[in-house]
Amino acid sequence: MEVKGSAIATIRPFVKTAFGADGERRFLDSLSPGAKSVIASPILATEWYPLKTALVEPVARICDLFFRGDLEGARESGRFSADQGLRGIYRVFVKLGSPAVIVKKAGTILPTYYRPSAMEVLENGAGRAVVRMTQFPQRFRVVEERICGWMQRAIEISGGKSVRVEVPVSMTEGDGVTEFRITWA
Repeated sequence: MEVKGSAIATIRPFVKTAFGADGERRFLDSLSPGAKSVIASPILATEWYPLKTALVEPVARICDLFFRGDLEGARESGRFSADQGLRGIYRVFVKLGSPAVIVKKAGTILPTYYRPSAMEVLENGAGRAVVRMTQFPQRFRVVEERICGWMQRAIEISGGKSVRVEVPVSMTEGDGVTEFRITWA
């Protein structure tokens, strides 16, 4: 599986912003040579990178180093990624839309970041949505949690308040699909 450069380009800036230059150095020093060569080099937003090396390992290291192994680090990384990725012209579209409009686009957004992947919207109403990831051959909980954080922040940017994203069904737990249940006010 591969991940788009635009999805991983925010990992190092997240660490530096949240944990300073010393945290960034500790983070880079903790990575395997393969992951470090990707994360420490200029990342091309339009290029595709190996998922495990470029995203899974770095995000897992963030969780281990700065969040005591808690996957909240993956969610925070995803939130930061949404903040960075939905700036400029994209931010205007997100702000002009509603949370339901953002959810409606979930099926087209995921494959722009991960390949191969597929997602469908099962429910999308006032203050509630259910989105199902149906294809994602390499399964890692840190990726699911990072997607949760990204979704949460995107919904917030589009006007949702008290946003919650839960994963009651997960491919990483042996289920055939992953479901993201999203609520907002």
